[in-house]
Amino acid sequence: MRSILDISEVRRHFSVYLTVEKGLSVNTAEAYGDDVGKLVAYLQSEGVAVEQVTLENLNNFLCTLRDVGIGPRSQARIISGIKSFYKFLKMEGYVDKNPTRMLESPKIGRHLPEVLSLEEIDAMIACIDMGKAEGQRNRAIIETLYGCGLRVSELVGLRISQVYFDEEYVIVEGKGDKQRLVPISQEALEQISLYMEQTRSHQVAKRGCDDILFLNRRGGALSRVMVFYIIKELCELAGIRKTVSPHTLRHSFATHLLEGGANLRAIQQMLGHESITTTEIYVHIDRSRLREEILQHHPRNRKR
Repeated sequence: MRSILDISEVRRHFSVYLTVEKGLSVNTAEAYGDDVGKLVAYLQSEGVAVEQVTLENLNNFLCTLRDVGIGPRSQARIISGIKSFYKFLKMEGYVDKNPTRMLESPKIGRHLPEVLSLEEIDAMIACIDMGKAEGQRNRAIIETLYGCGLRVSELVGLRISQVYFDEEYVIVEGKGDKQRLVPISQEALEQISLYMEQTRSHQVAKRGCDDILFLNRRGGALSRVMVFYIIKELCELAGIRKTVSPHTLRHSFATHLLEGGANLRAIQQMLGHESITTTEIYVHIDRSRLREEILQHHPRNRKR
């Protein structure tokens, strides 16, 4: 077993390992590094060497996190970083055994975000001031977010060349630069066409933004924050008291599809989820529809 003489140097190597070999983003690697830093600081205060850590030490560390008010989700992320760190240490020969193998993450309750009804979405659209220069753009934004279930980052990065009007689909660049095809409604295409005709075609785009679909007044790409403010203002005008963000329209898109009978696998593909488990958590089924499904399809409930 190798001795850790310089923990700072080992952490730098760990960061390189995460980005180069594991392919994680720089932000994720930095977050993992910060989590390891929390553990190292704790171990130093306890007089325990990083390579001599036991499961008991790790559980005591988690207790300190809970004591200072760090929630279950943040604890789970920290544990993930620490587990990756000790897998790295074992691979590099700094430890003989991985003490994190039996380390359990806290249970995280399922969180279901707010969903807008179709009536609420229509109310938001009705509150758009079409007399303003950005009115048609905002109408197209709402229809595209709700009609395609896009993430806000996917919306602001959407290019004109990725919208296929005749075929009625868009090419979306999601997480990890992965592309997927998403059908787009005729209503959304109509609103985009009107926006292109009335506003977009008359704007001078900034350098590098010539192909970006949704532009701000200065010809640059819209920011995610700006889209958030557009939706927040429309909800206030429509009298919607729910906590709403651009992601709420994505969740509403998936929920309404499921309620309409869409296949869960199809929804998974349209949302760009790698795992069906993510889709199952993300899309909730109302109890009344679930009961109807059981009454309709279960053999004991069928009418003879």
